Amino acid sequence: MSEATSSTAELLAPYLGQVRVRVCGLLVRQGGLLLVAHRGLLPADVPFWSPPGGGWEFGETLKECLMREYREETGLAISVGRFLHVHEFKTDDLQALELFFEVKAVDAAALPRLGTDPEHPTNPLLTEMAFRTPRELSLLPPAQVHPVLRHLISPDDIYIPYNIFR
Repeated sequence: MSEATSSTAELLAPYLGQVRVRVCGLLVRQGGLLLVAHRGLLPADVPFWSPPGGGWEFGETLKECLMREYREETGLAISVGRFLHVHEFKTDDLQALELFFEVKAVDAAALPRLGTDPEHPTNPLLTEMAFRTPRELSLLPPAQVHPVLRHLISPDDIYIPYNIFR
């Protein structure tokens, strides 16, 4: 099997058996949320749509982490706004605490471009990026949409506290 077609188990192996803190940014533009599609997280490489973000590294502030992750994944420089949501993710092998913040592009006219995940430089996990409306998300199978986004009816709903704990 080539690196480009690695299995889900191989892609997730670095994260098994440890608690991970992730920081994610919710950017709204013209009624759509900026989201990235990840491959390898669901069976048959079905895309999983979630906001840009990633793992908090030692020595970083949460704001620095989110700014770094956004630049890596979207090419955008952002300003970090208020804290919006917390999501607890847990399976038998994976565990994460995800913190969601409001973000805005420093240059409102800047267009995002699909970046990379430095943790997987030769085996890209990010396959697509798009602004998706809540209506578009509601038409996808729920498993393909991050749980924090599944309840949205309007883009304004991201500002309603929706904290998920198991």
